[in-house]
Amino acid sequence: MVSDSAASVLERLDADNVRSVLLQFSDLEGKTKSVAVPAKRVEKALDGGISFDGSSIQGFARLEESDMVLKPDIATYQPIPWSERDYRAARFICDVYTTRGEPFTGDPRYILKQEMKKAADAGYIFNVGPEMEFFLFRRDEAGHPTVNLQDHASYFDQTPTDPGEDVRREIATQLSEMGFNIEASHHEVAPSQHEIDFTYGDALSMADKVVTFKFAAKTLALKRGLHATFMPKPIYGINGSGMHVNCSLMKDGENAFYDPEGEFQLSDTARHFIAGLLAHIDGITRIANPTINSYKRIIPGYEAPVYIGWSAMNRSALIRVPSPRGKSTRAELRSPDPTCNPYLTFAAMLAAGMEGVKNKTEPPESIDTNIFRMSAAEREAAGIRCLPWNLMESDKALRNDALLCGVLGKHVVSQMQRIAELEWSDFSKAITDWEIKRYLATY
Repeated sequence: MVSDSAASVLERLDADNVRSVLLQFSDLEGKTKSVAVPAKRVEKALDGGISFDGSSIQGFARLEESDMVLKPDIATYQPIPWSERDYRAARFICDVYTTRGEPFTGDPRYILKQEMKKAADAGYIFNVGPEMEFFLFRRDEAGHPTVNLQDHASYFDQTPTDPGEDVRREIATQLSEMGFNIEASHHEVAPSQHEIDFTYGDALSMADKVVTFKFAAKTLALKRGLHATFMPKPIYGINGSGMHVNCSLMKDGENAFYDPEGEFQLSDTARHFIAGLLAHIDGITRIANPTINSYKRIIPGYEAPVYIGWSAMNRSALIRVPSPRGKSTRAELRSPDPTCNPYLTFAAMLAAGMEGVKNKTEPPESIDTNIFRMSAAEREAAGIRCLPWNLMESDKALRNDALLCGVLGKHVVSQMQRIAELEWSDFSKAITDWEIKRYLATY
């Protein structure tokens, strides 16, 4: 028998004229998966869940233990505004369980929930505000994605220079109908690159919003014959796409990062949290930058962070503290990219930061000069080192990080290692255009 809250959702399904429901969840790589059920079958899903084959999902179960169960989170019910009126669809985001009724320890959403519970037990709420960048490219005559630019606009351009403005506006409008509080949308620095920002919230709801955002952007771009991609560096020589994550802790209803008497008006909690992030950033990089292409973005010359440090003054640092204080006091981790699994990324950030708070770890001095303009000798003298340069380097760092391995669990860490090794093996065997241009005529 369904609960009163579930019964209320069933009434909303009827009132919203929903005919079909998507039960969505995230695989280990952050890709949204779903199964569609008729609206009349939703009561069964709310009551006992829907079974599926976990062995077919990247990073989930082995074949001999493949049966798993999707249980919808009632709070995530949302009609899909762009679905056809006569065939209205809605969605739930689901948690993954075993057939024994236990949460699946490899479910990214469960991992984030566990870290948020630890923080809550210490009196804290972890808030994040991700900034999502993406490209809009043309499709070819067969409908396949290309890297052909849809516009040649630049930062903050508008129509007619930015013909993608209508697409961006539609994405923002439809997301607003799904409960997003959109703060701003604009053209980014690179041609055909866009950004949509939404108001911060607790880490779980914001991770749900990140996967919803990507789902909406891809679907609505496809409807206009375009391809929305969150690939970090699709084109050589221009800026890549990041997912800067603004974060803060709330305690007793107040921003725990703010202290009007502290240096830079930052509290000890804020400084310790930043120190925790810096201490574990190599392992976090494997989670926040999970593809081979991720490391083509975090290189000098394109505004993406490369060097490990923090600053209350400039944007060249890996972690910066934006100027607003009071309720808006926050730290911005600038290295994550939008291919990351947001549940795992936020969980790793929270665990690292909270370790810094627990141990009262002190960060290094704030870096107030442009790190990109410093010489190698100056960076070495200041103790500034680089982020991992490639996927295998960051994967090794993750496996050597006891805290993050404990957060993710043995299953997830081993699966991430397997994925990285397979990716690296395939990449190492590929013959690239660069190699052809470099060696074919010469040798």
